[in-house]
Amino acid sequence: MTEKTEPVETQLDAEQVAEYLRQHPAFFAEHDELLPDLIIPHQRGQSVSLVERQVKLLRERNIDVRHRLNDLMEVARDNDRLFEKSRRLVLGLLEAQSLDQVIASIEDSLRNDFQVPFVSLILFSEANRFTNARCVTHSEAREAIGHLLDSNKTLSGVLRPDELGFLFGESGQEVASTALAPIQHHGLHGVLALGSRDPQQYKSATGTLFLGYVADALARVLLRQRPMMDEPRD
Repeated sequence: MTEKTEPVETQLDAEQVAEYLRQHPAFFAEHDELLPDLIIPHQRGQSVSLVERQVKLLRERNIDVRHRLNDLMEVARDNDRLFEKSRRLVLGLLEAQSLDQVIASIEDSLRNDFQVPFVSLILFSEANRFTNARCVTHSEAREAIGHLLDSNKTLSGVLRPDELGFLFGESGQEVASTALAPIQHHGLHGVLALGSRDPQQYKSATGTLFLGYVADALARVLLRQRPMMDEPRD
């Protein structure tokens, strides 16, 4: 059996490149995409020609456009991934047949699919007739986080320790930033909160469109379970 020899990489020096170009004078005509990357001084004495200055500016703009395009492509890929996760989350909610399954589905998706370490779903009701859902009265919610609910809009940022304690219990001590969305639809009220150990994860300027969308979908699914939730329990 003969041993395979590894190919030896050869290094081209400047003279070899120059000789190749001399033998192939039409090289750059056939590969004009390389021209913007070339640096060809065009000087007279100590001055720089207008042509060279224009070429330099065009090259810098070309690099900037490439960077912006790469950023847009990355945003598009992130949006694709977010859409697919959102699709799975909503389908899971629609397939749930009970309140317990709804709660398990939303928490499982947010914690495992979206990698959110702290998830809090709190429903407001005067009668505690829920199973796995955490339920508080409207007055308790108003006293603890009333000002966070006044705008009826999703928000994000850094909350006070007492607010974190209400939303996340003892785990609130580990939460450095929070995104929060009110749940309200046809008399159903509550709040969905996400927490992170990273203080920059949910900044005040963070877009909350996705969380608001999830809260709206969750409210409508929970409303389907309301007749069962309102049934007296033995």
